[in-house]
Amino acid sequence: MFRPVRPAEIETLAEFDARTAGRTSIRGWHLQSLDLRERAAVLARLDVARALFLGCTFGAEGPGSEDDVRRRGGLLFPTVPDVPFNPYRGSLYTADELYAGLDRGYARTPDATVYAWSQTRRTLDKRLAQALHDHAIDDALDEFVRRHARRRPLVGVMGGHAALRGEDVYHASVVLGRELSSRFTVVTGGGPGAMEAANLGAWLVGQDDATLAAAEELLAGVPTFAEDVGGWAQGAFEVRDRWPTREPHSSLGIPTWFYGHEPPNAFATSIAKYFRNALREDELLRICSGGIVFLPGAAGTVQEIFQDACGNFYALPEQVSPMVLVGREYWTNVFPAWPLLLALAEGRAFAPRLHLVDSAEEVLPLLVEVGGRGR
Repeated sequence: MFRPVRPAEIETLAEFDARTAGRTSIRGWHLQSLDLRERAAVLARLDVARALFLGCTFGAEGPGSEDDVRRRGGLLFPTVPDVPFNPYRGSLYTADELYAGLDRGYARTPDATVYAWSQTRRTLDKRLAQALHDHAIDDALDEFVRRHARRRPLVGVMGGHAALRGEDVYHASVVLGRELSSRFTVVTGGGPGAMEAANLGAWLVGQDDATLAAAEELLAGVPTFAEDVGGWAQGAFEVRDRWPTREPHSSLGIPTWFYGHEPPNAFATSIAKYFRNALREDELLRICSGGIVFLPGAAGTVQEIFQDACGNFYALPEQVSPMVLVGREYWTNVFPAWPLLLALAEGRAFAPRLHLVDSAEEVLPLLVEVGGRGR
């Protein structure tokens, strides 16, 4: 069977230097957001035909310059001017990056600046910059999944943004995130509420109940982001400083600038932030091969439930991933998604992997039982 060869993807100068040492060709390689002005001599000796240069910087003239590389068959995507982000970035975000400058107010942070830019008049160049950015995030997310899925399956935790710090549902989500992180890589929508709580639990993996209680008490001083994003985020960074995570890549958040009123939480150790919410939702559900847990939420969570159910409905038996809804009363009577899910699952391969439980403590055994299989 034909298996396409994945082209080399070069995202740092150190990687460029190591991979090109002793080589004569980088034909077909992908080079992303590199400053190659000091590498003109190396480029001049390499076969660059069909190599893809995304947002790279070259020397002004002569061998190895932009004109020279293009003349010899290199494919160049130029840098995009006047945008407050790198459309060709080679890695996922971190909370430190998105919240840089928080001490001067949230409005000064890159996260807020990019959102404000996204709300200006939609033009063709602006839409192109956003599409290039989301493509780069897609690529970085695929690399994250390849690295982590080999070690531990990814399990999603979906839930509403409205859960307040200090509430019972927030605490239950923290405990769930901690327990899941003992066996899986936790993935959330990257926002506040239940999403933040699950990422917090993953951040505190290995910590005891007393530490969880102390962290939640500190956070409860600013229970919601709604009135003071800066104070809400500062509390999270204080928790991070006081209790550093024991797992360097403990969880993933996938938020979006589409919901500008929902800032990203600071407890996801890697953040795949998108402009297009539809693309973000698709990726969020696609990568969770170990299953997805649905905590109480509103329209967004209901959408995710049935989008995941649609994938399971048409999946081959070996591709079905578990779905666990937490809150029997909530999903039966408040938002009665459960009866419709049962009707959809009847006679289908995903019926045995569809679960409704009363508490977060019941979730982990259901996911471990199926061994994290899925699409």
